[in-house]
Amino acid sequence: MAATDTLPNTTLRVSRIVNASPDRVYRAWSSAEQLKKWHAPFDYVVAEATVDLRVGGRFRIAMKPPDKDVSNVACGEYREIVPNKKLVFTWNWEKDTDKVGETLVTIVFNARGNETEIVLTHERFPNSETRDHHTKGWNGCVDKLAAYLT
Repeated sequence: MAATDTLPNTTLRVSRIVNASPDRVYRAWSSAEQLKKWHAPFDYVVAEATVDLRVGGRFRIAMKPPDKDVSNVACGEYREIVPNKKLVFTWNWEKDTDKVGETLVTIVFNARGNETEIVLTHERFPNSETRDHHTKGWNGCVDKLAAYLT
């Protein structure tokens, strides 16, 4: 099977409605300064974030647990950008100790009145265990995003 094939059991989907416009939600995902305020699950914080928001541009997000050095650094390349509607980017870990490899994230921002439905799809995981670990992380991040936006 080619690396670009997607197996249903190795794809995760997180959907959440947040109390903010698609423009505001999109800016939270596409601005390094805003990512620093919410893009880390649980009690982690973002120690560093960089964004080059253009197709072919790269991002880097360094996440840090309490009382420790940076332990998780996510990076990737933007593949598709539709302002206020959709972001598609690769996702990789700088220290890929679990051998996850490059995966693909698609985020769709659907207007729902004065709110926005965020639909995040993360695919191309090597196995369901890795997918489940990332599901917990993404849910933690989206929870922080919802709190940040309110």
